[in-house]
Amino acid sequence: PLLIYYHGGGWVIGDLDTHDDICRKLARDAKCSVAAVDYRLAPEHPAPASHEDCIAATRWIFANAKSLGVDASRIAIGGDSAGGNLAAIVSMHAGVKPVFQLLVYPATDMRLGQVSHRENAQGYLLTADSMKWFIDHYLQGDEKKRHDPLYSPLLSDEASLKKSPPTLVITAEYDPLRDEGEQFAARLSAVGVQASVVRFHGQIHAFFGMSEVLDDAAAAIALSASYLRKYLGT
Repeated sequence: PLLIYYHGGGWVIGDLDTHDDICRKLARDAKCSVAAVDYRLAPEHPAPASHEDCIAATRWIFANAKSLGVDASRIAIGGDSAGGNLAAIVSMHAGVKPVFQLLVYPATDMRLGQVSHRENAQGYLLTADSMKWFIDHYLQGDEKKRHDPLYSPLLSDEASLKKSPPTLVITAEYDPLRDEGEQFAARLSAVGVQASVVRFHGQIHAFFGMSEVLDDAAAAIALSASYLRKYLGT
């Protein structure tokens, strides 16, 4: 069994090292292997580079599962923040069938219009201004892309949403991205996809990577691992 993981960092920062601890803990607790995708980043590689790389890497893993010693019928995908955005897009557009997806405070709407963007605009690590900065670097100011479901999965049509596997969405109360993650889970549920959403009260964006110091982060890792074990059969 395998989890394919796409790291967060606003499509601009982050790498395999910044998210190594998350991947190791998920591997340990879910009793599965983890393949972390080192996709290209903006501004040197603007949209659609990150999305193309994650789709290509995922297709390659599925196509070469046997030589990798992986059961292709027991592959899940997941990611946090921008990585959650990438995972949601992969599940709908890569033409492969993961058994489960883990979306941790995913970015699902590039339009940045939710109430949580205003309520949590500053003071909670990820700010509304920094989110705009990340999106401007990745989309290069292209307004059309903000409204494109290939970048804003919340705007996907029903046929695309139905391609999604069973999903766990984790959100944080004091996160600008809270509402779009919860709305995405609601849209999945509305089209018949098994989707659970768990909001961690009192928490901020990026808490998932703080499990050494935050009990809630350790609980979120444990929750994620329990879902992975269920769907991967470990």
